[in-house]
Amino acid sequence: MPRSRRAARRGLGSARARSPASEEEAGSEVLSHCSSASEGTSPADEGAGSEAATEQGQEEEAEDRLKEHMDNLLDKSTRTRQAALQSLRLAFSSRILSEFLLERRLMLTDSLEKCLKKGKGEEQALAGTVLTLLCLQVGSGPEGEELFHSLKPLLISVLTDSTASPGARQSDLILCLSCLEGIFSPPSMGEGASATTQHGPLHCSALQSWSLLLTICPPSHIKSILDNRWLKLSPLLSSSSVTLRILAGETIALIFELAQDLEEDSYYQDTEFLCAQLKILATESNKYRAKTDRRKQHSIFRDILRFIENGEHQEETVRFGLECIYLDSWARQRTYQAFKEVLGAGICHHLQNNDLLREIFGLGPPLVLDAATLKTSKVSRFEKHLYNSAAFKARTKARSRVRDKRADVL
Repeated sequence: MPRSRRAARRGLGSARARSPASEEEAGSEVLSHCSSASEGTSPADEGAGSEAATEQGQEEEAEDRLKEHMDNLLDKSTRTRQAALQSLRLAFSSRILSEFLLERRLMLTDSLEKCLKKGKGEEQALAGTVLTLLCLQVGSGPEGEELFHSLKPLLISVLTDSTASPGARQSDLILCLSCLEGIFSPPSMGEGASATTQHGPLHCSALQSWSLLLTICPPSHIKSILDNRWLKLSPLLSSSSVTLRILAGETIALIFELAQDLEEDSYYQDTEFLCAQLKILATESNKYRAKTDRRKQHSIFRDILRFIENGEHQEETVRFGLECIYLDSWARQRTYQAFKEVLGAGICHHLQNNDLLREIFGLGPPLVLDAATLKTSKVSRFEKHLYNSAAFKARTKARSRVRDKRADVL
């Protein structure tokens, strides 16, 4: 190409470069290049950044919804408050929200207190459930204890108020043993047991809570129960409710187990009549009972009778992720069932991530595993059994120490 033409082209290029439009384009190009250099040009990095931004946006959106539900707890409409409580119940049972709730626990506690005071029936029951889940989320630290103690008097007043609806009283069973015992013991049901049909679920919940509290009682209180009060459970084996019969049988087995842990001989007294009752329930063939009820009753009471007579317990395995827990005692089974009833389908997620539940079941800190590890890791059943057995022994020793410390307090 002739030199003059090359020079002309260079001149044209210089003129274009000096024009405002071309300077703006060049600036944009430079900024784009710098941005690409600082962020990296890897498509994987760009994808990761986009994914992180999406997750953050979803997290913020979820928190905004939770805040809205909390605000709705103070709405004038009963229906709106109940819908908010339902939404909070689902959120608390399916996700770990400890940090979010710690910052807002006082405001939420105040709102739940108003629902318990002013609400009726279903609203009170829902508020009690949400409060239970809130305690699980906050954990066993000073904040959790403060939360429980602030609402305990109100919960007791709701439970002991005979004019309150059975549904509300059933939900708020976070109380002392003596209060619960007054609910399910035969005198509270009357001689003719006429209240059994009306308040059956309430009696079941009271007995479940009472037996749960037994698992953390100090030895001194267990001994006092063994003396005579556990015999109040025997009449419940004749209840018209299959659920109450089964719960009474399981609670009796739990008390025998706790007595064995204490190496007490008093639980052998007056058991001949009790075992005769258990044998009848393990083989009962009355046609007026539903077939499914009879089958369930037979299976459970055979296990109860086998434990009381021979000390054998049917082990159950609960798997979640790479871990599992073994329900190899009545105490451990009662504890697991209590959390399962509250958390529902979220029980596995909480067993994996909730510090309080992992502490209770002796699982240690939550496992931190990446996706690749989850896909490739294969832990044998024998290894899992060794790990869980060691964790269970450590938990039992720790619980014994705690019982000894609480003995003087109670």
